[in-house]
Amino acid sequence: MDKEVLLEAERRFVSRYPGGFSNPELVATGKKFKMDQHGDFAREHFAVDRFDAPRDIVEAMATLVSRSALVSMFEKPKFKAAVLALSPMEIDDWVGSLRQLLYGDQKTGFEGLVAALSRHKLAKWTLVTVAPAYYDQKAEVFVKPSTTKLIIDRLRLDMTYSATPTWDFYQGYREAVLAMRKIARDVKAPGNPSFTGFLMMSLDDHG
Repeated sequence: MDKEVLLEAERRFVSRYPGGFSNPELVATGKKFKMDQHGDFAREHFAVDRFDAPRDIVEAMATLVSRSALVSMFEKPKFKAAVLALSPMEIDDWVGSLRQLLYGDQKTGFEGLVAALSRHKLAKWTLVTVAPAYYDQKAEVFVKPSTTKLIIDRLRLDMTYSATPTWDFYQGYREAVLAMRKIARDVKAPGNPSFTGFLMMSLDDHG
């Protein structure tokens, strides 16, 4: 990681937005993304005791995707259509994988969700990571390909982007983001999606 590039991005960001994400301008902008509301929705609808109703879980996944400003408008109708067409066995696969990802063996859950989504040609980084990223914004990361590739390139991260979601890449990228948050504390990002948003804005400007 190029710490000097990160620290320079932090300095320019805080100079432009004193107080970082607590700056009134960014607070107003943040409301458009509804991170708090979507986080509350995810924690309520993906609570561990909700997994006894698998159909409700996949419908909640579709609702979260449809409402998210992080997910491409082109992916939303495809995801919704797939959910409506799921067989009972497929619902169990999706729901079981999400439960593992949130509460059990994350690697097993992640890879299971990728496999389940692949059957509908939906194994996209955004769709795999959107639910955990909202559910626990301080521990998980949202992987948006363009932003992720920019971060890897500008900060010289020792990893290679994979268009196909893999657990190894996710785990490494998450560790890198968490490490960067400890360095660039003045950004005051409320969560990892916000922090990678700061990187996208600042590193893109720097380029």
